[in-house]
Amino acid sequence: MTDSESVFKGVDLHPKNNNFLHHTSEISVDQLIVRRGQPFKLTLNVAQPFGPKLHQLHITAKTGEIPTEKQGTLSLFGVPDVVTRSRSAIAVWKADLHKDSSLQTLVLNLTPPAVTPVGEWILTVKLGGEEMLLGKLVVLYNPWCPDDWVYLKDENEIKEYVMNEQGVIYRGSQRHISHGAWDFGQFEDNMVAISLLILDLNLKHEKDPADDVSARCNPIYVSRVVSAMINSQDDRGVLQGNWGTSYIGGYSPSHWSGSYPILRRWYNIGAHPVKYGQCWVFAGVMCSVMRLLGIPCRVVTNFSSAHDNNANLIIDEYHADYGVAPKASHDSIWNYHVWVEAWMRRPDLSEDGAFDGWQVVDPTPQEKSDGIFCCGPAPVKAILKGETDLKYDIPFVFAEVNADCIDWLVKADGSKLNIYSETARVGHNISTKSVGSKKRLNITDSYKYREGTEKERKVFDYAQSKMDDDEEKNEDEDEIEEGEDDDETEDNVAVEETDDAIPSDEEEDDESEEEEENEAGNETSDGTDAETPICIPPPPPVTMQFEEVSPPRNGKDVRLKLLLRSESSSVRSLSVNISVQAMTYNGFPAASIQTEVKDKILRPGKDLSIRIRVPFSAYHKPMLDCDSLKVSALVTDKERPDNTYLAVDDVVLIDPPISLKMTSSAKVNRATRGEVIFMNPVVTETLTNCTLTLSGSGLVKEEVEVKLPDIKPNNRLRVNFSFVPYKRGKRTLVADFDCSTFRNIKASCTVNVRPSRF
Repeated sequence: MTDSESVFKGVDLHPKNNNFLHHTSEISVDQLIVRRGQPFKLTLNVAQPFGPKLHQLHITAKTGEIPTEKQGTLSLFGVPDVVTRSRSAIAVWKADLHKDSSLQTLVLNLTPPAVTPVGEWILTVKLGGEEMLLGKLVVLYNPWCPDDWVYLKDENEIKEYVMNEQGVIYRGSQRHISHGAWDFGQFEDNMVAISLLILDLNLKHEKDPADDVSARCNPIYVSRVVSAMINSQDDRGVLQGNWGTSYIGGYSPSHWSGSYPILRRWYNIGAHPVKYGQCWVFAGVMCSVMRLLGIPCRVVTNFSSAHDNNANLIIDEYHADYGVAPKASHDSIWNYHVWVEAWMRRPDLSEDGAFDGWQVVDPTPQEKSDGIFCCGPAPVKAILKGETDLKYDIPFVFAEVNADCIDWLVKADGSKLNIYSETARVGHNISTKSVGSKKRLNITDSYKYREGTEKERKVFDYAQSKMDDDEEKNEDEDEIEEGEDDDETEDNVAVEETDDAIPSDEEEDDESEEEEENEAGNETSDGTDAETPICIPPPPPVTMQFEEVSPPRNGKDVRLKLLLRSESSSVRSLSVNISVQAMTYNGFPAASIQTEVKDKILRPGKDLSIRIRVPFSAYHKPMLDCDSLKVSALVTDKERPDNTYLAVDDVVLIDPPISLKMTSSAKVNRATRGEVIFMNPVVTETLTNCTLTLSGSGLVKEEVEVKLPDIKPNNRLRVNFSFVPYKRGKRTLVADFDCSTFRNIKASCTVNVRPSRF
């Protein structure tokens, strides 16, 4: 049939108007992008008068390579809706003829149900035996729709957690919280294609594409997929992690100021991982993808975050006696750890909505979940209540904010002495950006009851008992499987395969060693099985704390003092071992900076002050790619050597000041000017290899990198620049200064971009 004979004369998908009503016009005004559970309009022109009582308009919507009605990836519907459908059909679309229709101009309202799998869909129409492609569209989650599992009642929260492209990520330490602007850029060019490619490249899609596409109706499933795909441990994920001090072949994680440059680079180089990322980068990138898909999402920082490697809710930290090599621990306490929270219902856990709401989802590759490096979604409400037997990965997240800590002194003979136990060291100042402002919101109380309260201990014990029950259950299952394996060997009986692994002899040895170490007051010796019980020392008669003499600024000497006070009535002769280490933020020492041992006399009722100075010349090279200085004081009573006391301080250096400001007003598609000022604070060193990187969605299409001249000691550098904004509204411009001595010092400012006609 020729075009002149066709039943169809044309179709208009009205992408500009539909996208505005579906809150997707920030993404595109040319590509139709709608949200499920909400109708959208299209106009179909036909050659002959159409009457619903005389004619039937059949419409087909399909997604994925193998669409089926029973999986909700194929929908047959029409006007009138007398289409023959499968009895097993789910997620059926709906079509209504709008009152503005005429005989030859059919205005249709099409509604994808609130359980539609998200992704790209194809629409076709059939009338009088002729079929035509209506077009392609993208369907996203709908936080405005009460029937959608991601429904969020508060409009201001939707604006923040779905629509806001500008954010803040908190870092530093629990006593020195720093903040930095993060540009999510979820509505930048190709973000739809990038996000859908992330879904298509996941391992579950490769294994069973039809089932994977069908499961995209479920934000629980999709959040796990995105969590796995942001890291590249198992697949062609977006980011490669690097917690070392060498970033050859890529960028230091601290270089990045936003998600879009990372996602665009991954997309443009054929879905190969971008180098490199650490936790806050993984979290920032994941938040961008989740917001684009329509799942409310926010970035959360947990300060003093535990990594409980052996899942016993105890973190073992080892301190070497003087002259003894330090002992590595499988556990660690990170200065901070960053994950995301996603908002969704959890009907898989409770029908009454007990675990609906914010869910922890963590894309940083730490531990495997169901055989893949991903984490969550773990309901925050379940973490608060200690419900560690629920899905997903709640024991690991519970430990991050609740684990107890034991400090061990490693002696010269290899024995280990429990010198300190603490229940309140981890999980502090859990922070996220406030709705509608850049203020920090402390959400610690949503994760845990106040430290030291009876309720907090009860929840901890409850969680631990549930984890012990699960471990016993797994051991019982292992025993059954061993028996079944024996039967199979003898009688050739088929046995169902499981993923539960029987612990190796080496693993059992590790577990028994850890159990010995976790018994407070026991001293153990490497290479022997015997335990030598010792007396637990009385409450320490020496109290210690560190104080800053002046703010610790990078580029200047760091000055502290250690204050000691005796609670006994006698004079104490003490050996004070003070060490300073450069630490990565995830709790591992990168270098020893200095160590000194002093003999001091502590008199009863009087404070003893020991001054500590860490010269810039000593720390600046080890600290180039580290996050904090760990200053430790190990004090031994010389008359009673078993009485050993510990004080630790994590010092986060304050970056030298950098200034960023606009020097002209900003309008869309008009040149806008700005200025960066930086002064070299070091009196003995010239800064070399200086670069300035500018970034910001809506302001610069790609990162702008400028090579700068060397900066002599105490000299000031002023950089004037210009750029052309391409989107209106309040935007964030980020400047990143990097050089041989200071890594990635950042400044940001808000740029209010007005339409060019004003």
